[in-house]
Amino acid sequence: MRYMMSFKRLAVLLLAAALLSPFGVTAEDPLPHALARQMAVNAERYGIPGQAMLVAHDGQVLFRGAQGEADVRTHERLTTDFVFPVYSLSKLFVSTLVMQLVEQGKVALDMPASAYLPGLPARWKAIPVRDFLDHTSGVPDYFDARQGKGAAADTVFPPDLQTVFASLADAPLQFPPGTESRYTQTNYLVLAALLARQYGKPYPQVAQERIIRRLHLRHTWLGGSALPEQRVVTSYIGRQGHLEEEQELPWPAYAYGHAALYTSLDDLARFLQAMTSGELVGKATLQRLWQPRLLANGRRGWFAAGWESGESGAYRQVGHDGGTRVRVRILFEGSLDGDLYTFVYLTNGSAKNVWSRVLVDSAMAVVAPERFPVETLSEAMVRYALQPQAEGDALAQAKAIRAGTTLDAATLERTINNAGYTLRDNLGIDPALRVFALNTVLFPDSANAWDSLAEAHATRGDAAQAKALYEKARGLRDKPRDEDAKAGRPGG
Repeated sequence: MRYMMSFKRLAVLLLAAALLSPFGVTAEDPLPHALARQMAVNAERYGIPGQAMLVAHDGQVLFRGAQGEADVRTHERLTTDFVFPVYSLSKLFVSTLVMQLVEQGKVALDMPASAYLPGLPARWKAIPVRDFLDHTSGVPDYFDARQGKGAAADTVFPPDLQTVFASLADAPLQFPPGTESRYTQTNYLVLAALLARQYGKPYPQVAQERIIRRLHLRHTWLGGSALPEQRVVTSYIGRQGHLEEEQELPWPAYAYGHAALYTSLDDLARFLQAMTSGELVGKATLQRLWQPRLLANGRRGWFAAGWESGESGAYRQVGHDGGTRVRVRILFEGSLDGDLYTFVYLTNGSAKNVWSRVLVDSAMAVVAPERFPVETLSEAMVRYALQPQAEGDALAQAKAIRAGTTLDAATLERTINNAGYTLRDNLGIDPALRVFALNTVLFPDSANAWDSLAEAHATRGDAAQAKALYEKARGLRDKPRDEDAKAGRPGG
């Protein structure tokens, strides 16, 4: 009996160790195969009908592939040359064009946008260009976004930009400029109009001349009217776990600075390559503008020159989401001349409405698990949460994490806690509960870990259990902590 118990414990430990590791990259299972397998796993997990991905390192393409269907009704197979709607990735064209003007000395980010664009509402006249670029302006949005069936028919846009500005003239700012980050489409209406004013021509023409034609992006369009009839994906949104076809909104031309961009995998990769090589904006300018933004309240902003900004281990990362379905990400260590990765991940939707960030993180975990430990652990938590449960597996997984992680205790706790919330929002409360519970095994003296577990039980409807766990969390907050707890060291 003792031998059988030891064998069972060994099996659980081996399982936990396997769960901690991403799909192995070996001579028999090289990186392209491992990434293709990860894409297939993502498709099954989240109900993705079709997807395409490209990964490059220091200019060399490591992976380029597509899987699934461009249209679930016709079962047309998706290939890498299909065109996708990429939604808010259009903002990256605007950001790039603004950075070009900054580099040329024609626009200063700390000058009011009204200095370059007369006719803005009076409340906006002192707001710097930088705050529009980084979504810290406080201006309200100009329309109510809807998704799903009927949204395109029900959405009515103002006839022109002047009408938009007039409709917002009496609306109060959401917060003082430069004090908070809040993503609004109106910011990029202003910037696209600023670009049109600077160049004396409509914004779509500016983007065509200075980016699309310059880079020979032959599968890229602003606005849906010029799209080819063939080889364009059908877009879907998840409704109660099922795919529902989604019609694109009838975006007016003045909105093309924040929406209505259609492009292909290779064209997006070419755009990122042009950015990181200094072809569109000089590397020195990018290094300066792609720095973390410190807001007036002392917190870090979400954006740097309009690109989502953050870190992953030793790497700076910038990028952007599009419609929660697609994402681009650039990661570099030190400078753009050093160790540099680019990721392009495109989908035509998913039954679970999975966040695009989750998909790119899963690819990073396969490409370089030792360089991207946070993303690797996050992906491991998804796999752990979805595995069949076994007695003692939380303890075994906790031991495997302690033995294998390079993360400090605070980052480890935060990563697992964030993974729990990601699971909750993408796959439901039951798998999230397993990860929140695991965090309490790793950090038994953490009030936050117990509070998150209590919240998860409350979400699930376990009121009595949630109450008990909330009380435990309160007790830990009120209790003097020993030196190990103060140091944030894992328990056990």
